[in-house]
Amino acid sequence: MKPSRTLLLTEELIALDSITPHDKGCQQRLIELLAPLGFRCETIESNGVTNLWARKGSEAPLFVFAGHTDVVPAGPLHHWESAPFVPTQRDGKLYGRGASDMKASIAAMVIACEEFIAGHPGHKGSIAFLITSDEEGPAVDGTALVVDLLEERGETLDYCLVGEPTSNHVLGDTIKNGRRGSLSGHLLIKGIQGHIAYPQLARNPIHQAAPALAELTAEVWDEGNEYYAPTSWQISNMAAGTGAGNVIPGSLSIDFNFRFSTASTAEGLEARVHAILDRHGLEYDLDWTLSGLPFLTEKGLLSDTLCDAIGEELGVQAELSTTGGTSDGRFIARICPQVIEFGPPNASIHKIDEHIELRYIDPLKNIYRRTLERLLGA
Repeated sequence: MKPSRTLLLTEELIALDSITPHDKGCQQRLIELLAPLGFRCETIESNGVTNLWARKGSEAPLFVFAGHTDVVPAGPLHHWESAPFVPTQRDGKLYGRGASDMKASIAAMVIACEEFIAGHPGHKGSIAFLITSDEEGPAVDGTALVVDLLEERGETLDYCLVGEPTSNHVLGDTIKNGRRGSLSGHLLIKGIQGHIAYPQLARNPIHQAAPALAELTAEVWDEGNEYYAPTSWQISNMAAGTGAGNVIPGSLSIDFNFRFSTASTAEGLEARVHAILDRHGLEYDLDWTLSGLPFLTEKGLLSDTLCDAIGEELGVQAELSTTGGTSDGRFIARICPQVIEFGPPNASIHKIDEHIELRYIDPLKNIYRRTLERLLGA
């Protein structure tokens, strides 16, 4: 049987070793396919990152497909059963770095557009693609930069479907209608170094910090809400000491992170942490990094339409979820009222022998096409 165009394009993209922040020609291949369909394609480069903004039409509503061509490094090559950038089929699966995260989704989006435009040449509204090579990296010169540019231009986005691998057990069982925010802190507790036999002449920052850390660990930051679990606070790294067994350390370094819901704000969380540290009389420095605000798309037209398309194609009832890490949806939500993420199962992403089941590739394309048909079909 002749392989589908979606499968062939997925394989083409996997074969391009686009390790973040490099695109390695993936977006140029997309341009070659989108331009003949009537898309005006704009390449936006910044600090080694390649972004693509491609739009067909000028009327509202504007439906945007969003995604990334960059992938995480493959890791030890000898651990892969087949080379990570040589797309390989075996046991009903397509193997390769980026197979699920997220080159199959990008291929499905492009072929879905081809089929939709062929069947609905007079469709209403507009279609666009926002593709970056900076999602797996710092995410500074990618989608965030393009969103700033679109905002400056006054571009109005109505719907955005991000192709992140959201499914858990089978294709279509989970879609994301939001993501938690990520707020990190680097905390330096200051003490006084000294001989461990003369503690009265020193000040142990570990001992001083322990009660405050216990309080921070036990603190209930919020109760969450209908869509989000309660905000969590976790320590990721802690370091102190000189390596000698008879020296009280002069400082304690702690890295921690909040994954927070729309029930809290970054400013509120920061203030509460400072209040706890101050209450315990600690001498400290604390540097904050806000890498992403939470976003939430209430149940509405886009989520309903996508769920209906999944049900029609697969007979699966999709569930809305806000679990998992951050995504570029957090940037797009600033200028788009309805942002939903949907893509393949995520069990193998970022792992050795990443893969997607072959049986899911064309249904994924069909779901994207059905969504377009319901929202923009003439």
